[in-house]
Amino acid sequence: MMNMGSSDGEKCPFDLNFDPDTFKPGDLVSYRVDGSMRDMPFVGVIVEVHDDHIMLGHCGADNKPEGNIMRGTKTDRPVVSEADALA
Repeated sequence: MMNMGSSDGEKCPFDLNFDPDTFKPGDLVSYRVDGSMRDMPFVGVIVEVHDDHIMLGHCGADNKPEGNIMRGTKTDRPVVSEADALA
């Protein structure tokens, strides 16, 4: 992901996976939160992968999940509920 708000062409500091077919625990993903925060991107760490959803946590220190674990859609940019994100 290039030019994430920077005008000097600096690369995004995260190596994100956007391919749901290759999701695995430990992958970093860009996720969205429905509701009032739908326009803000977040970075999460996949904890579990299921057939129709993933479980992820917010990306913390050393790319480890922190806070509550949230259920997300198994899509290129997973979506989690605002209630789960704020729990």
